Amino acid sequence: MNSYDVLRDKIRNAPELSFGDILNDAIELFKKVWVKGFLVVLFIFIAAIGLSFVFQAIGLAVDPAILTEGGLSIESLMEFYSQNALYSLPQTILVSTIMIVLLAGFYRICKLQVLGESQNDDYFFFFKKEYFSKALMLGIVHAILSAAAQAMFMLPYLYVFVPLSYFAVVFFDNPELSEMEIVKLSFAIGNKKWLISFGTMFICAILGMLGAIACVIGVVLTISIAYLPVFLIYKDVIGFDDGNEIDFIGTNTNEDSY
Repeated sequence: MNSYDVLRDKIRNAPELSFGDILNDAIELFKKVWVKGFLVVLFIFIAAIGLSFVFQAIGLAVDPAILTEGGLSIESLMEFYSQNALYSLPQTILVSTIMIVLLAGFYRICKLQVLGESQNDDYFFFFKKEYFSKALMLGIVHAILSAAAQAMFMLPYLYVFVPLSYFAVVFFDNPELSEMEIVKLSFAIGNKKWLISFGTMFICAILGMLGAIACVIGVVLTISIAYLPVFLIYKDVIGFDDGNEIDFIGTNTNEDSY
């Protein structure tokens, strides 16, 4: 297992990465895991929609009428945007937690794919009680930082979006670390590789949106490619040499692959 200090040193001494290589690797990996990515995105989508209906039913939602009260303006848009970010915090915490847990499971599957290990796809691996409580704390931190950044409108959120995107990938590969250590490492790698992270995620998100050309629902089939750059950047910065043994639970190791 990697200790926090070892991981922090790897980030500090991270090599220069190629924008083109990350994009190419993301496309190649997507070809292998797109069905798995589709299922993860579908699970996240269903959970988010379900929670949205629940919170609307119990009245915990910002009234969209605030946008048109006194006429539509930049001020009303900012007020709605800020209030929605803060007022929907309980819902955001739950959605963030579910997203982190499901993405952690997806990244575990991707890691085993990269390592050439045969596997049983366990999308809900990190819903186990020994991991979920930690994921819940990460979801709370994720939601609070997102809400605070959104309440200050777009520019702060664009900054924190990148480090927050590393929560799931750092968590899946280092579940033995404390919540604060995971947060610190996520911000360390996010800050160190902010530009290439944002750029590759942005391009991959555009590629993922091409699914809408076939039909709107097609986006669900392709958008998972947007989650792959952070996984690949983490792989190139940290590496999987010191793999955690929990990654191989339920796998059939082929000794000929070594």
